[in-house]
Amino acid sequence: MNETIQNEARRAALGALFAPFALPGAPGASILVRRHGQAQPLAALAWGLADLASGAAVTPSTNFRLASVSKQFTATAVLLLAQRGDLALSDTLPAFFPDFPAYGRTITLHHLLCHTAGLPDYETLIPPNTRTPLTDEDVLTLVQGQAAGYFAPGAAFRYSNSGYALLALVVERVAGRPFAAFLAQNIFQPLGMAQTVAFVRGRSRVAQRAIGYHPTARGFVRRDQSVTSAVLGDGGIYASTADLARWDEALASDQLLNPAYRAMAMRPQAWVEDGRLAYGYGWFIEQVDGRPCHWHFGSTTGFRTAVERYPTAGLTCIVLLNRDEPDGQEMLAHTLARQAASLYLADRA
Repeated sequence: MNETIQNEARRAALGALFAPFALPGAPGASILVRRHGQAQPLAALAWGLADLASGAAVTPSTNFRLASVSKQFTATAVLLLAQRGDLALSDTLPAFFPDFPAYGRTITLHHLLCHTAGLPDYETLIPPNTRTPLTDEDVLTLVQGQAAGYFAPGAAFRYSNSGYALLALVVERVAGRPFAAFLAQNIFQPLGMAQTVAFVRGRSRVAQRAIGYHPTARGFVRRDQSVTSAVLGDGGIYASTADLARWDEALASDQLLNPAYRAMAMRPQAWVEDGRLAYGYGWFIEQVDGRPCHWHFGSTTGFRTAVERYPTAGLTCIVLLNRDEPDGQEMLAHTLARQAASLYLADRA
């Protein structure tokens, strides 16, 4: 098939796939599909509204809260410090948090990065009626107040937002500057991600910001923040598909991490499901139709996000949504990203 006709057919298929996000007066979606090494994306499309009150439309430059897609940036920050010799992934929690209780004294940065530390989930420890948003330091206080973890470090995989909040604090302590500033100076600015920010109220702003919404029987209601929204290490970054394209290109080059450290992030470090699904450092890893796929999704109040990378095919698909969905659909953006990527992978079997 003629390439122009094929691309038109793919864009039409994407339009049909994302039709629910193009309805009048509804929150929207932004998608980017790109080939590694190519400046121009195969598709950079947007639908719906970024802000229902103002009527501002979603564009490829609209910034969404990434939720857990942020974890790949936290992991990279730690790996940058390791690459520079400022820390070792075998360092244990007391090296950074001397008052950490006995159950955490053998937890290493490696355990935190691949979710095998067994730390208690901080969300279950938040006191009732909490109104002030928690910070990463608050997460440390909560987990340090516990007498035991879920299991011995390294004994199992259990996805942990607590671990990534602690990793952000490790970066702060080693680098001697706020986590948000370290990300800006060492990742966002060098890559030209001019609008990407780890948002700290009162210190930063999010340009062209998408507001988060929740569907109800009466329509969409604003549901943009929660008491966990200020925790940075596990999910506090805002970015657009346009900026994430720059991030994606860095993942396939030596712009930030050398090949050895990039390989660590993308190599199975712990099995989620034996032989099928693994976790590296900030990435899930599995085989999809015979190809390696590195991916992560984000799910938080008002937002669903996903990055899906096929390194051997040189293809990445990024999907950002400014609406959450009913229980059971936390991975909606991930599902959409995989379906969209399949349109471009069919000719590379």
